[in-house]
Amino acid sequence: MVGAFEQALLALMIFVIMLGMGASLTPRDFYLALKRPQGLAIGLMSQYGFMPFIGFLLIMVLPLTPALAIGVLIMACMPGGTTSNIFTYFSKGNLALSVLMTVTSTVFGVVLIPLILVLYAAALDLQIPRENIIATLILLLVPVAIGMILRRLNANVGAVTEFMGSVLALFFIAFIALSWVPRNWEFLMTTTPDTYVAAIGLGLFGIAIGYGFARLLRLHPRNARTVALETGIQNGPLAIAIIAFTFAGDEAQSYMAVPALYALFIVITSTLVTLVFRRANTAAEQKLPDGLL
Repeated sequence: MVGAFEQALLALMIFVIMLGMGASLTPRDFYLALKRPQGLAIGLMSQYGFMPFIGFLLIMVLPLTPALAIGVLIMACMPGGTTSNIFTYFSKGNLALSVLMTVTSTVFGVVLIPLILVLYAAALDLQIPRENIIATLILLLVPVAIGMILRRLNANVGAVTEFMGSVLALFFIAFIALSWVPRNWEFLMTTTPDTYVAAIGLGLFGIAIGYGFARLLRLHPRNARTVALETGIQNGPLAIAIIAFTFAGDEAQSYMAVPALYALFIVITSTLVTLVFRRANTAAEQKLPDGLL
């Protein structure tokens, strides 16, 4: 499903993306995030409250194999990615809030992802090597730290690094569509409908629930769209990387099914949702309230 070349490319891509994310950060960003605890709380609730629970419900409702169930659970516990920032921009959402949610969910994920995985895996009677996942997540913070240092040393280098991280994320998604799909056509044709429902439903339900949650809190419409996209758009490449670095051989391939399908279909889903959001965007919504929320 994902060959040795693709895994090497994935490792490089994840490194550059995390490097770019770090290059977009300054210590002041964390200070501002702590000054706006509401945004921080909404981001963490969306990523690590709603999404894992949606994944849990999908596993309970759908007749999935243990391997597919683990894939759903890992995918549901991922933080947001740079893809959500891009779709937030095109949907005329609040890009600053989107970046804040992505960064905080990634940083806090080192602690929250293994914890939530263990809790839900125990409830579902699934075995997940949490020590390997923790080690992988800690290693992923290294390029983030390097990126912050580059930004500190030279703002121009930091800006270029940040841009390259975003471009590479889109490149990998395009690579999956143009290379992975034709080579795995038989897999796509023989995959059960339940697997497709899990992969597509995870993102679709996440966007819908995130939007409903934001509107319930009476957030500005632009912020509500941002929360919706940040909730439903998880870091698919990161999920695939964690599986590739944690498991081996055929075992890893079977766990990658849902994350691979999710990464493919979330682009289609997010594009359609973005078109809807752009049509709903009115001149009255262009003026944001004070602060991020």
